[in-house]
Amino acid sequence: MIDDKCQTLEIEAANAMDFPQSRALQPKAHRLIPGGSHTYAKGDDQYPEHAPGFIARGKGCHVWDLDGNEFIEYGMGLRAIALGHAFEPVVEAAARQMRLGVNFNRPSKLEVDLAEAMLDIIDGADMVKFAKNGSDVTTAAVKLARAYTGRDLVAICRDQPFFSVDDWFIGSTDMNAGIPESVVSMTLKFPYNDPSGLQDLFERHPGQIACVVMEAEAVTPPAPGYLEAVKELCESHGAILIFDEMITGFRWHLGGAQKFHGVIPHLSTFGKAMGNGFAIAALAGKREIMQLGGLHHEQERVFLLSTTHGAETHALAASLETIRIFRKEGVVEVLWRQGERLRAGVNEAIAGRRLAGHFELAGRPCNIIYRTLDQQGVPSQAFRTLFLQELIRGGILAPSFVVSFSHTDEDIDRTIDVVDQALGVYAKALEHGVHHYLVGRPVKPVNRAFA
Repeated sequence: MIDDKCQTLEIEAANAMDFPQSRALQPKAHRLIPGGSHTYAKGDDQYPEHAPGFIARGKGCHVWDLDGNEFIEYGMGLRAIALGHAFEPVVEAAARQMRLGVNFNRPSKLEVDLAEAMLDIIDGADMVKFAKNGSDVTTAAVKLARAYTGRDLVAICRDQPFFSVDDWFIGSTDMNAGIPESVVSMTLKFPYNDPSGLQDLFERHPGQIACVVMEAEAVTPPAPGYLEAVKELCESHGAILIFDEMITGFRWHLGGAQKFHGVIPHLSTFGKAMGNGFAIAALAGKREIMQLGGLHHEQERVFLLSTTHGAETHALAASLETIRIFRKEGVVEVLWRQGERLRAGVNEAIAGRRLAGHFELAGRPCNIIYRTLDQQGVPSQAFRTLFLQELIRGGILAPSFVVSFSHTDEDIDRTIDVVDQALGVYAKALEHGVHHYLVGRPVKPVNRAFA
């Protein structure tokens, strides 16, 4: 039985960092905003009760909350910030353009400049179109594929968590209230790294699948020949292969996981890091497919991407500067190197605390996530919450261990020290029970049917 005094000391330590201004604002946020946040992954249910509720500012990989508490941050705006918060050259490029105007009745030359820059780094793509977020461009890719093939069904990889906020994808999740069954039934699922699973879908729905939507790689690397097999299946069955490069683009390689693995899809979508936090995304692909959204063809037109704010000039300028910095500074190589430094240190801490089978890292060095497992080795939201709580106590805000260009050796080493301390509490919780150390309720999955 755990000593009551020891338990009290643990809880007092967890409460050492205080968040009074966040606490005061959170009820108001929930009164005014469904979920209290405009992005579900940033919501209160994704963090411990004892956590900063609102971030006031950021610089590099450091952020400060409303109460002035400072944290080293990982994940960096859901992986959108690859260079660092308030990265001066990107901010200056956007600000210069803002002073010239951000939106006009005719296109800006920047649209052509960025299109040229993107097509220069995306192998096999002939045309590109911009939007403000990843959901829009991925849904546009699905629409193009349906128009090009004359088919309705969409096949998605069931082992990858997110592709779009739109009905064709959200209808396939547990959080599908409000989506007609007729829409839900048009999305099929196949397993990753198993060509026979996709082959089975094509055989059960002959001539009906318009496209295959997937990340070339998420957490699990593709087995040798797998991506090539997927592309061959698509082409032999007349379907369009769409790679979602929201995360892998500008991290695995500037040209995405397709460049890293040497498998070129028919269409691909980029976003997140391509603007270092500014709202911009891209759909790129083969001319014969993309041109259906244009003017120079004789087929029925596709309403592709046409939004008031889709090509705001400050975001285009930010993206151009981001690409320039990536090329000049070798940013991708830095992401891999710093991620490997972090992974080595955390793995050493895991071994030192004898937590193999209970806490583990996964993913490439440029995109590390962690898994929290209970006494039986089963994934545990309670242990995830405890780990997050202990990281926050040590000044680390890390829903993942995804690094940025701004994470220095000092930041990484400080993080490893805090992780080691957090894993010490984790080990005690495995022995005595997580409820003795966790302050408040566990976090919950984002996509769930009920609150």
